[in-house]
Amino acid sequence: MRYAIISDIHANLAALDAVLADIDRRGDVDVIYHAGDLVGYSAEPNEVVERLRERAIAGVAGNYDSTVATGYAHCGCRSESPRQEELAELSYRYTLDVTTAESKRYLGGLPFSLDLRPLGGHTHGPRLVIVHGTPTLNTVYWTEDRSDEFCLKMAKHVALEAGDAIAFGHTHKPWHRMVEGIHFVNTGSVGRPKDGHWAAGYALLDLGGTTSHVEHVRVPYDIERTVVSVRAAGLPEEFVEFLRTGGKQAVAAKS
Repeated sequence: MRYAIISDIHANLAALDAVLADIDRRGDVDVIYHAGDLVGYSAEPNEVVERLRERAIAGVAGNYDSTVATGYAHCGCRSESPRQEELAELSYRYTLDVTTAESKRYLGGLPFSLDLRPLGGHTHGPRLVIVHGTPTLNTVYWTEDRSDEFCLKMAKHVALEAGDAIAFGHTHKPWHRMVEGIHFVNTGSVGRPKDGHWAAGYALLDLGGTTSHVEHVRVPYDIERTVVSVRAAGLPEEFVEFLRTGGKQAVAAKS
């Protein structure tokens, strides 16, 4: 089974459309799933939700999705400076205001996790678990510098074994590691990369055959289309620079 896993779209419809077109062109992807954070920081949250619904792409709730759906006090984002906190608040208030009741219902209906079994579940075989942050909370950052011990602790929460995989996002930085035969896959970000590369990112995972394989893919997109929509919405210019630099702008908020 070949999975395409997308995450952290963050209301960037142009990036999402480019990624979906890239997946479609491949012709060998069996199914697409998302790992959450569909909204926030850009201007088209409702359009992103509608595109995923049109394509029947299932997935899980990111912190931004669950907080917008419930009208929580803040987005669950981590800030490292007063300006970052201010930007996060501006983004969250904008997203709360423009996201429709229908979109909020959809976001509120997303599950915390998905447990997929490519061989059907009637026999023992590999599993793919999808979460946003970690199997414990969707706000915890599972960064590449986390220890193998941390990875195995998270795997234990969902009873993963050798041959299984867990995919997640939230940090907007792609990475893959295998520990004791378990694949740990951060998909990166479709709409708001933070690794210094502006192109949209997603992951391909082959699981359930004779071999398992993980590939990270980058897709250029019409970033100017997104820039126009961000500016038209009156969102901070820092968000534009964040998109152009792949998250290298020093004052941008962490989502």
